[in-house]
Amino acid sequence: MPLESLKARIDRLPNPSRRLQLGFAIAVLATQALIAMTGAVVRVTGSGLGCPTWPECFPGSMVPVSHPEYDTLNQWIEYGNRLFTGLVGLIAITCFALAYLHRPRTDKRYLRLALAMPVGVAVQAVIGGMTVRLDLVWWSVAIHLLASTVMVWLATLLVHAVPREEAHSPVAVPGMLSTWLYVQTALLAGLLVTGTMVTGAGPHGGDPETPRLGIPVETMAHVHAAFLYTFLGSLVLLGLWLRAQKTFPAPWRRYQVLVAVVLAQGTIGFVQFWTGVPELLVCLHVLGAMTVIIATGSLWCGVRGRAGTNRASVAEMAPTA
Repeated sequence: MPLESLKARIDRLPNPSRRLQLGFAIAVLATQALIAMTGAVVRVTGSGLGCPTWPECFPGSMVPVSHPEYDTLNQWIEYGNRLFTGLVGLIAITCFALAYLHRPRTDKRYLRLALAMPVGVAVQAVIGGMTVRLDLVWWSVAIHLLASTVMVWLATLLVHAVPREEAHSPVAVPGMLSTWLYVQTALLAGLLVTGTMVTGAGPHGGDPETPRLGIPVETMAHVHAAFLYTFLGSLVLLGLWLRAQKTFPAPWRRYQVLVAVVLAQGTIGFVQFWTGVPELLVCLHVLGAMTVIIATGSLWCGVRGRAGTNRASVAEMAPTA
């Protein structure tokens, strides 16, 4: 079938509703966050090499097989995580298809974010395979987790980019607020990177024989906590600044959710450190990290989504702010 004929047939398909597009965008976000947690389950149960090869589970077999050197439960935990990756990919492909069918295609950013979902899943699968082939060396696991954090951030932007049926009244975003959002995001990135290094130095490497980061876990935990304190301090300053604003409608609910999520995540982190890093709290801490990313991205979109004026207008407001 000629390419032009195929495109014409696709263009004749019905325009998907916003509810359907939004539903799949939220499903992409949820599955991207959950697969980070299932990866943590693989790690804390020592199942990272339950399937010692990739893309096969064992040489000559795509599924777990009885093997004297590999526990059956560990095999199925790792294999289950791989199966879940397939589900994440199917949802991501569907989300992109719905975005492509949306008309009129005036928002290229929405389409690019939707395309990033299946592409990102494919890239993550390759990174996961490389991690297995590298025998779960700590820095490969860190890259694998950080890639998930990027996908969760992009998925959060995607949810907020789903076209609305009703128009909104844009407002000028103060320049100082835009700058502060970038600072918050940079601090969040530092928090996540140091968190993966704590994991690399900690006891849960995915396999008892995997090489660990040669830094005391207590040292990395203190560095990670320092980023948390800085992040919380910047949130307090941001709240004070928002309260002082008279011309800009502050997204208070999103801000309050972010503060609550960060406090809860910090509490989990301290408790797991004091109690010897139990497996359950490690998994909850990874899921909490994804929630912090979502809340930060939601605040970002809540502010940036109101922008509709040109840079000159924003620059004019900055001195007043």
